[in-house]
Amino acid sequence: MKYNIYIPVYALILIATAGCSKKFLESTPYGQSTSADFWRNADDAIAASNALYSYLGDEYLYAHTEQTWDICSDDQWRAGDHPEDQAIEDFTYDPSNVQLNDSWARKYEVISRANAVLINVPDIDMDQTLKNRILGEAHFMRGFMYWLFYKIYGQVPLILEEDAIANNFNKPKASLDSMKLIIENDWLQAADLLQEQYDAANIGRATKGAAWGFLAKFYVYQENWPKAIEYGNKVINGPYPLAGSFGDNFKPDTKNNPEMLFAIQCTDGWTENVASIYYGPRPWGGWGFQEPIQDLADEFEPDDPRRKYSIAGVGDIIDIGGSSGPTAVPAGLTNTGYFFRKYNSWREDGGLDNNMNIPILRAADVYLLVAEAKIRSSQDGDAEINAVRDRNGLPDVENATMEDLMHERRVELAGENERHQDLMRWSKAGLINLPAHYAIPRGTFKPARTFNVPKNYLFPIPQRQIDLSNGVLVQNPDFD
Repeated sequence: MKYNIYIPVYALILIATAGCSKKFLESTPYGQSTSADFWRNADDAIAASNALYSYLGDEYLYAHTEQTWDICSDDQWRAGDHPEDQAIEDFTYDPSNVQLNDSWARKYEVISRANAVLINVPDIDMDQTLKNRILGEAHFMRGFMYWLFYKIYGQVPLILEEDAIANNFNKPKASLDSMKLIIENDWLQAADLLQEQYDAANIGRATKGAAWGFLAKFYVYQENWPKAIEYGNKVINGPYPLAGSFGDNFKPDTKNNPEMLFAIQCTDGWTENVASIYYGPRPWGGWGFQEPIQDLADEFEPDDPRRKYSIAGVGDIIDIGGSSGPTAVPAGLTNTGYFFRKYNSWREDGGLDNNMNIPILRAADVYLLVAEAKIRSSQDGDAEINAVRDRNGLPDVENATMEDLMHERRVELAGENERHQDLMRWSKAGLINLPAHYAIPRGTFKPARTFNVPKNYLFPIPQRQIDLSNGVLVQNPDFD
């Protein structure tokens, strides 16, 4: 018996913004049988693997909604005009917040597509190397979706192959151990099945390096230092060197350098770069959301070149193309005086350049995860931190501390959706006092806020999903 999956008519990798999806519990069951006109051959399997990536660039999945969780951090102000974002930033959100529900169905849609691949592709007569890659992509993407769920909600229903076959979709939340086990197992299988690199026609697909990198991150979150170091070193010692220039990661011409382990591929004329639109200043073609604040700008060392590539401020020269060409950022262009430069480029003829990619995981992140794992297990993390610093012409640190590591992650990964999650896991480990940290006023755009422990370590399950489940889903603690 075959199992259905939505297959787009296009075959690009990491394609354009998808249309609105029905909510997960309102969706047509993806385990129902379908006609025999699909899952016939390698071309069908490839089309199914391509479909795994299509929602990533959607406004309501990674390209915007998943980025929203970092407005809680001390790096940025929400900007924009969405009251639901203000509630997230201020830690006053409740289960009815629409932002909490926006990506829920889309993540389950990707999971459904991955399940269909894992059910059907093993029975297709095709080249084994290609089959392995496609199965690896399905495991990788399913693990990635559950990872996003895990970081935000903690526990959600686990829908796996057997559930798709049985049309069993209205399930209670899985245990934390089950959540962690499926994420780990999916990425381990992906690492075993995927290829290290691809040719130009397949750039953007998940690689072993992406799976290894996410496993390193997963193990750091679990404080499993030996495993974090083991899998991080697979990246460091693999064909994934740091780019010669930090800025190469954020330029259309060099966006797919080996450091970029996983990114949403964007191509002008085919895709709309939602992140670029959200982050770009309004007078220069964007919508002006999520603006960096002075506190982040002050974190950069005076001679750190990452500052000019990461954030742009008043007086910085930016080539916005068209008749304007190189232009100094004027006062009043943004509210805070800054915008995230690493998400924006402009075409020669003017207008935002949709050839910019949206970074998800870089090797530099993995270097710093390995450094953290070493420092927190009483080892020397200098080599990994200094590899990141040396690339930027900065002096080496000696006997690096967690304070050094925290600084380095903040400036290296500014705006890349890591800061709030980093602060929360350091808080859980007793390395920082997060309620006190967020109670510090950081100027007009980041006043003192109240972070409640443990309540605000998680976001609430969307009330819409609890209602659709007829009470099978149970709300997270402290949000009833």
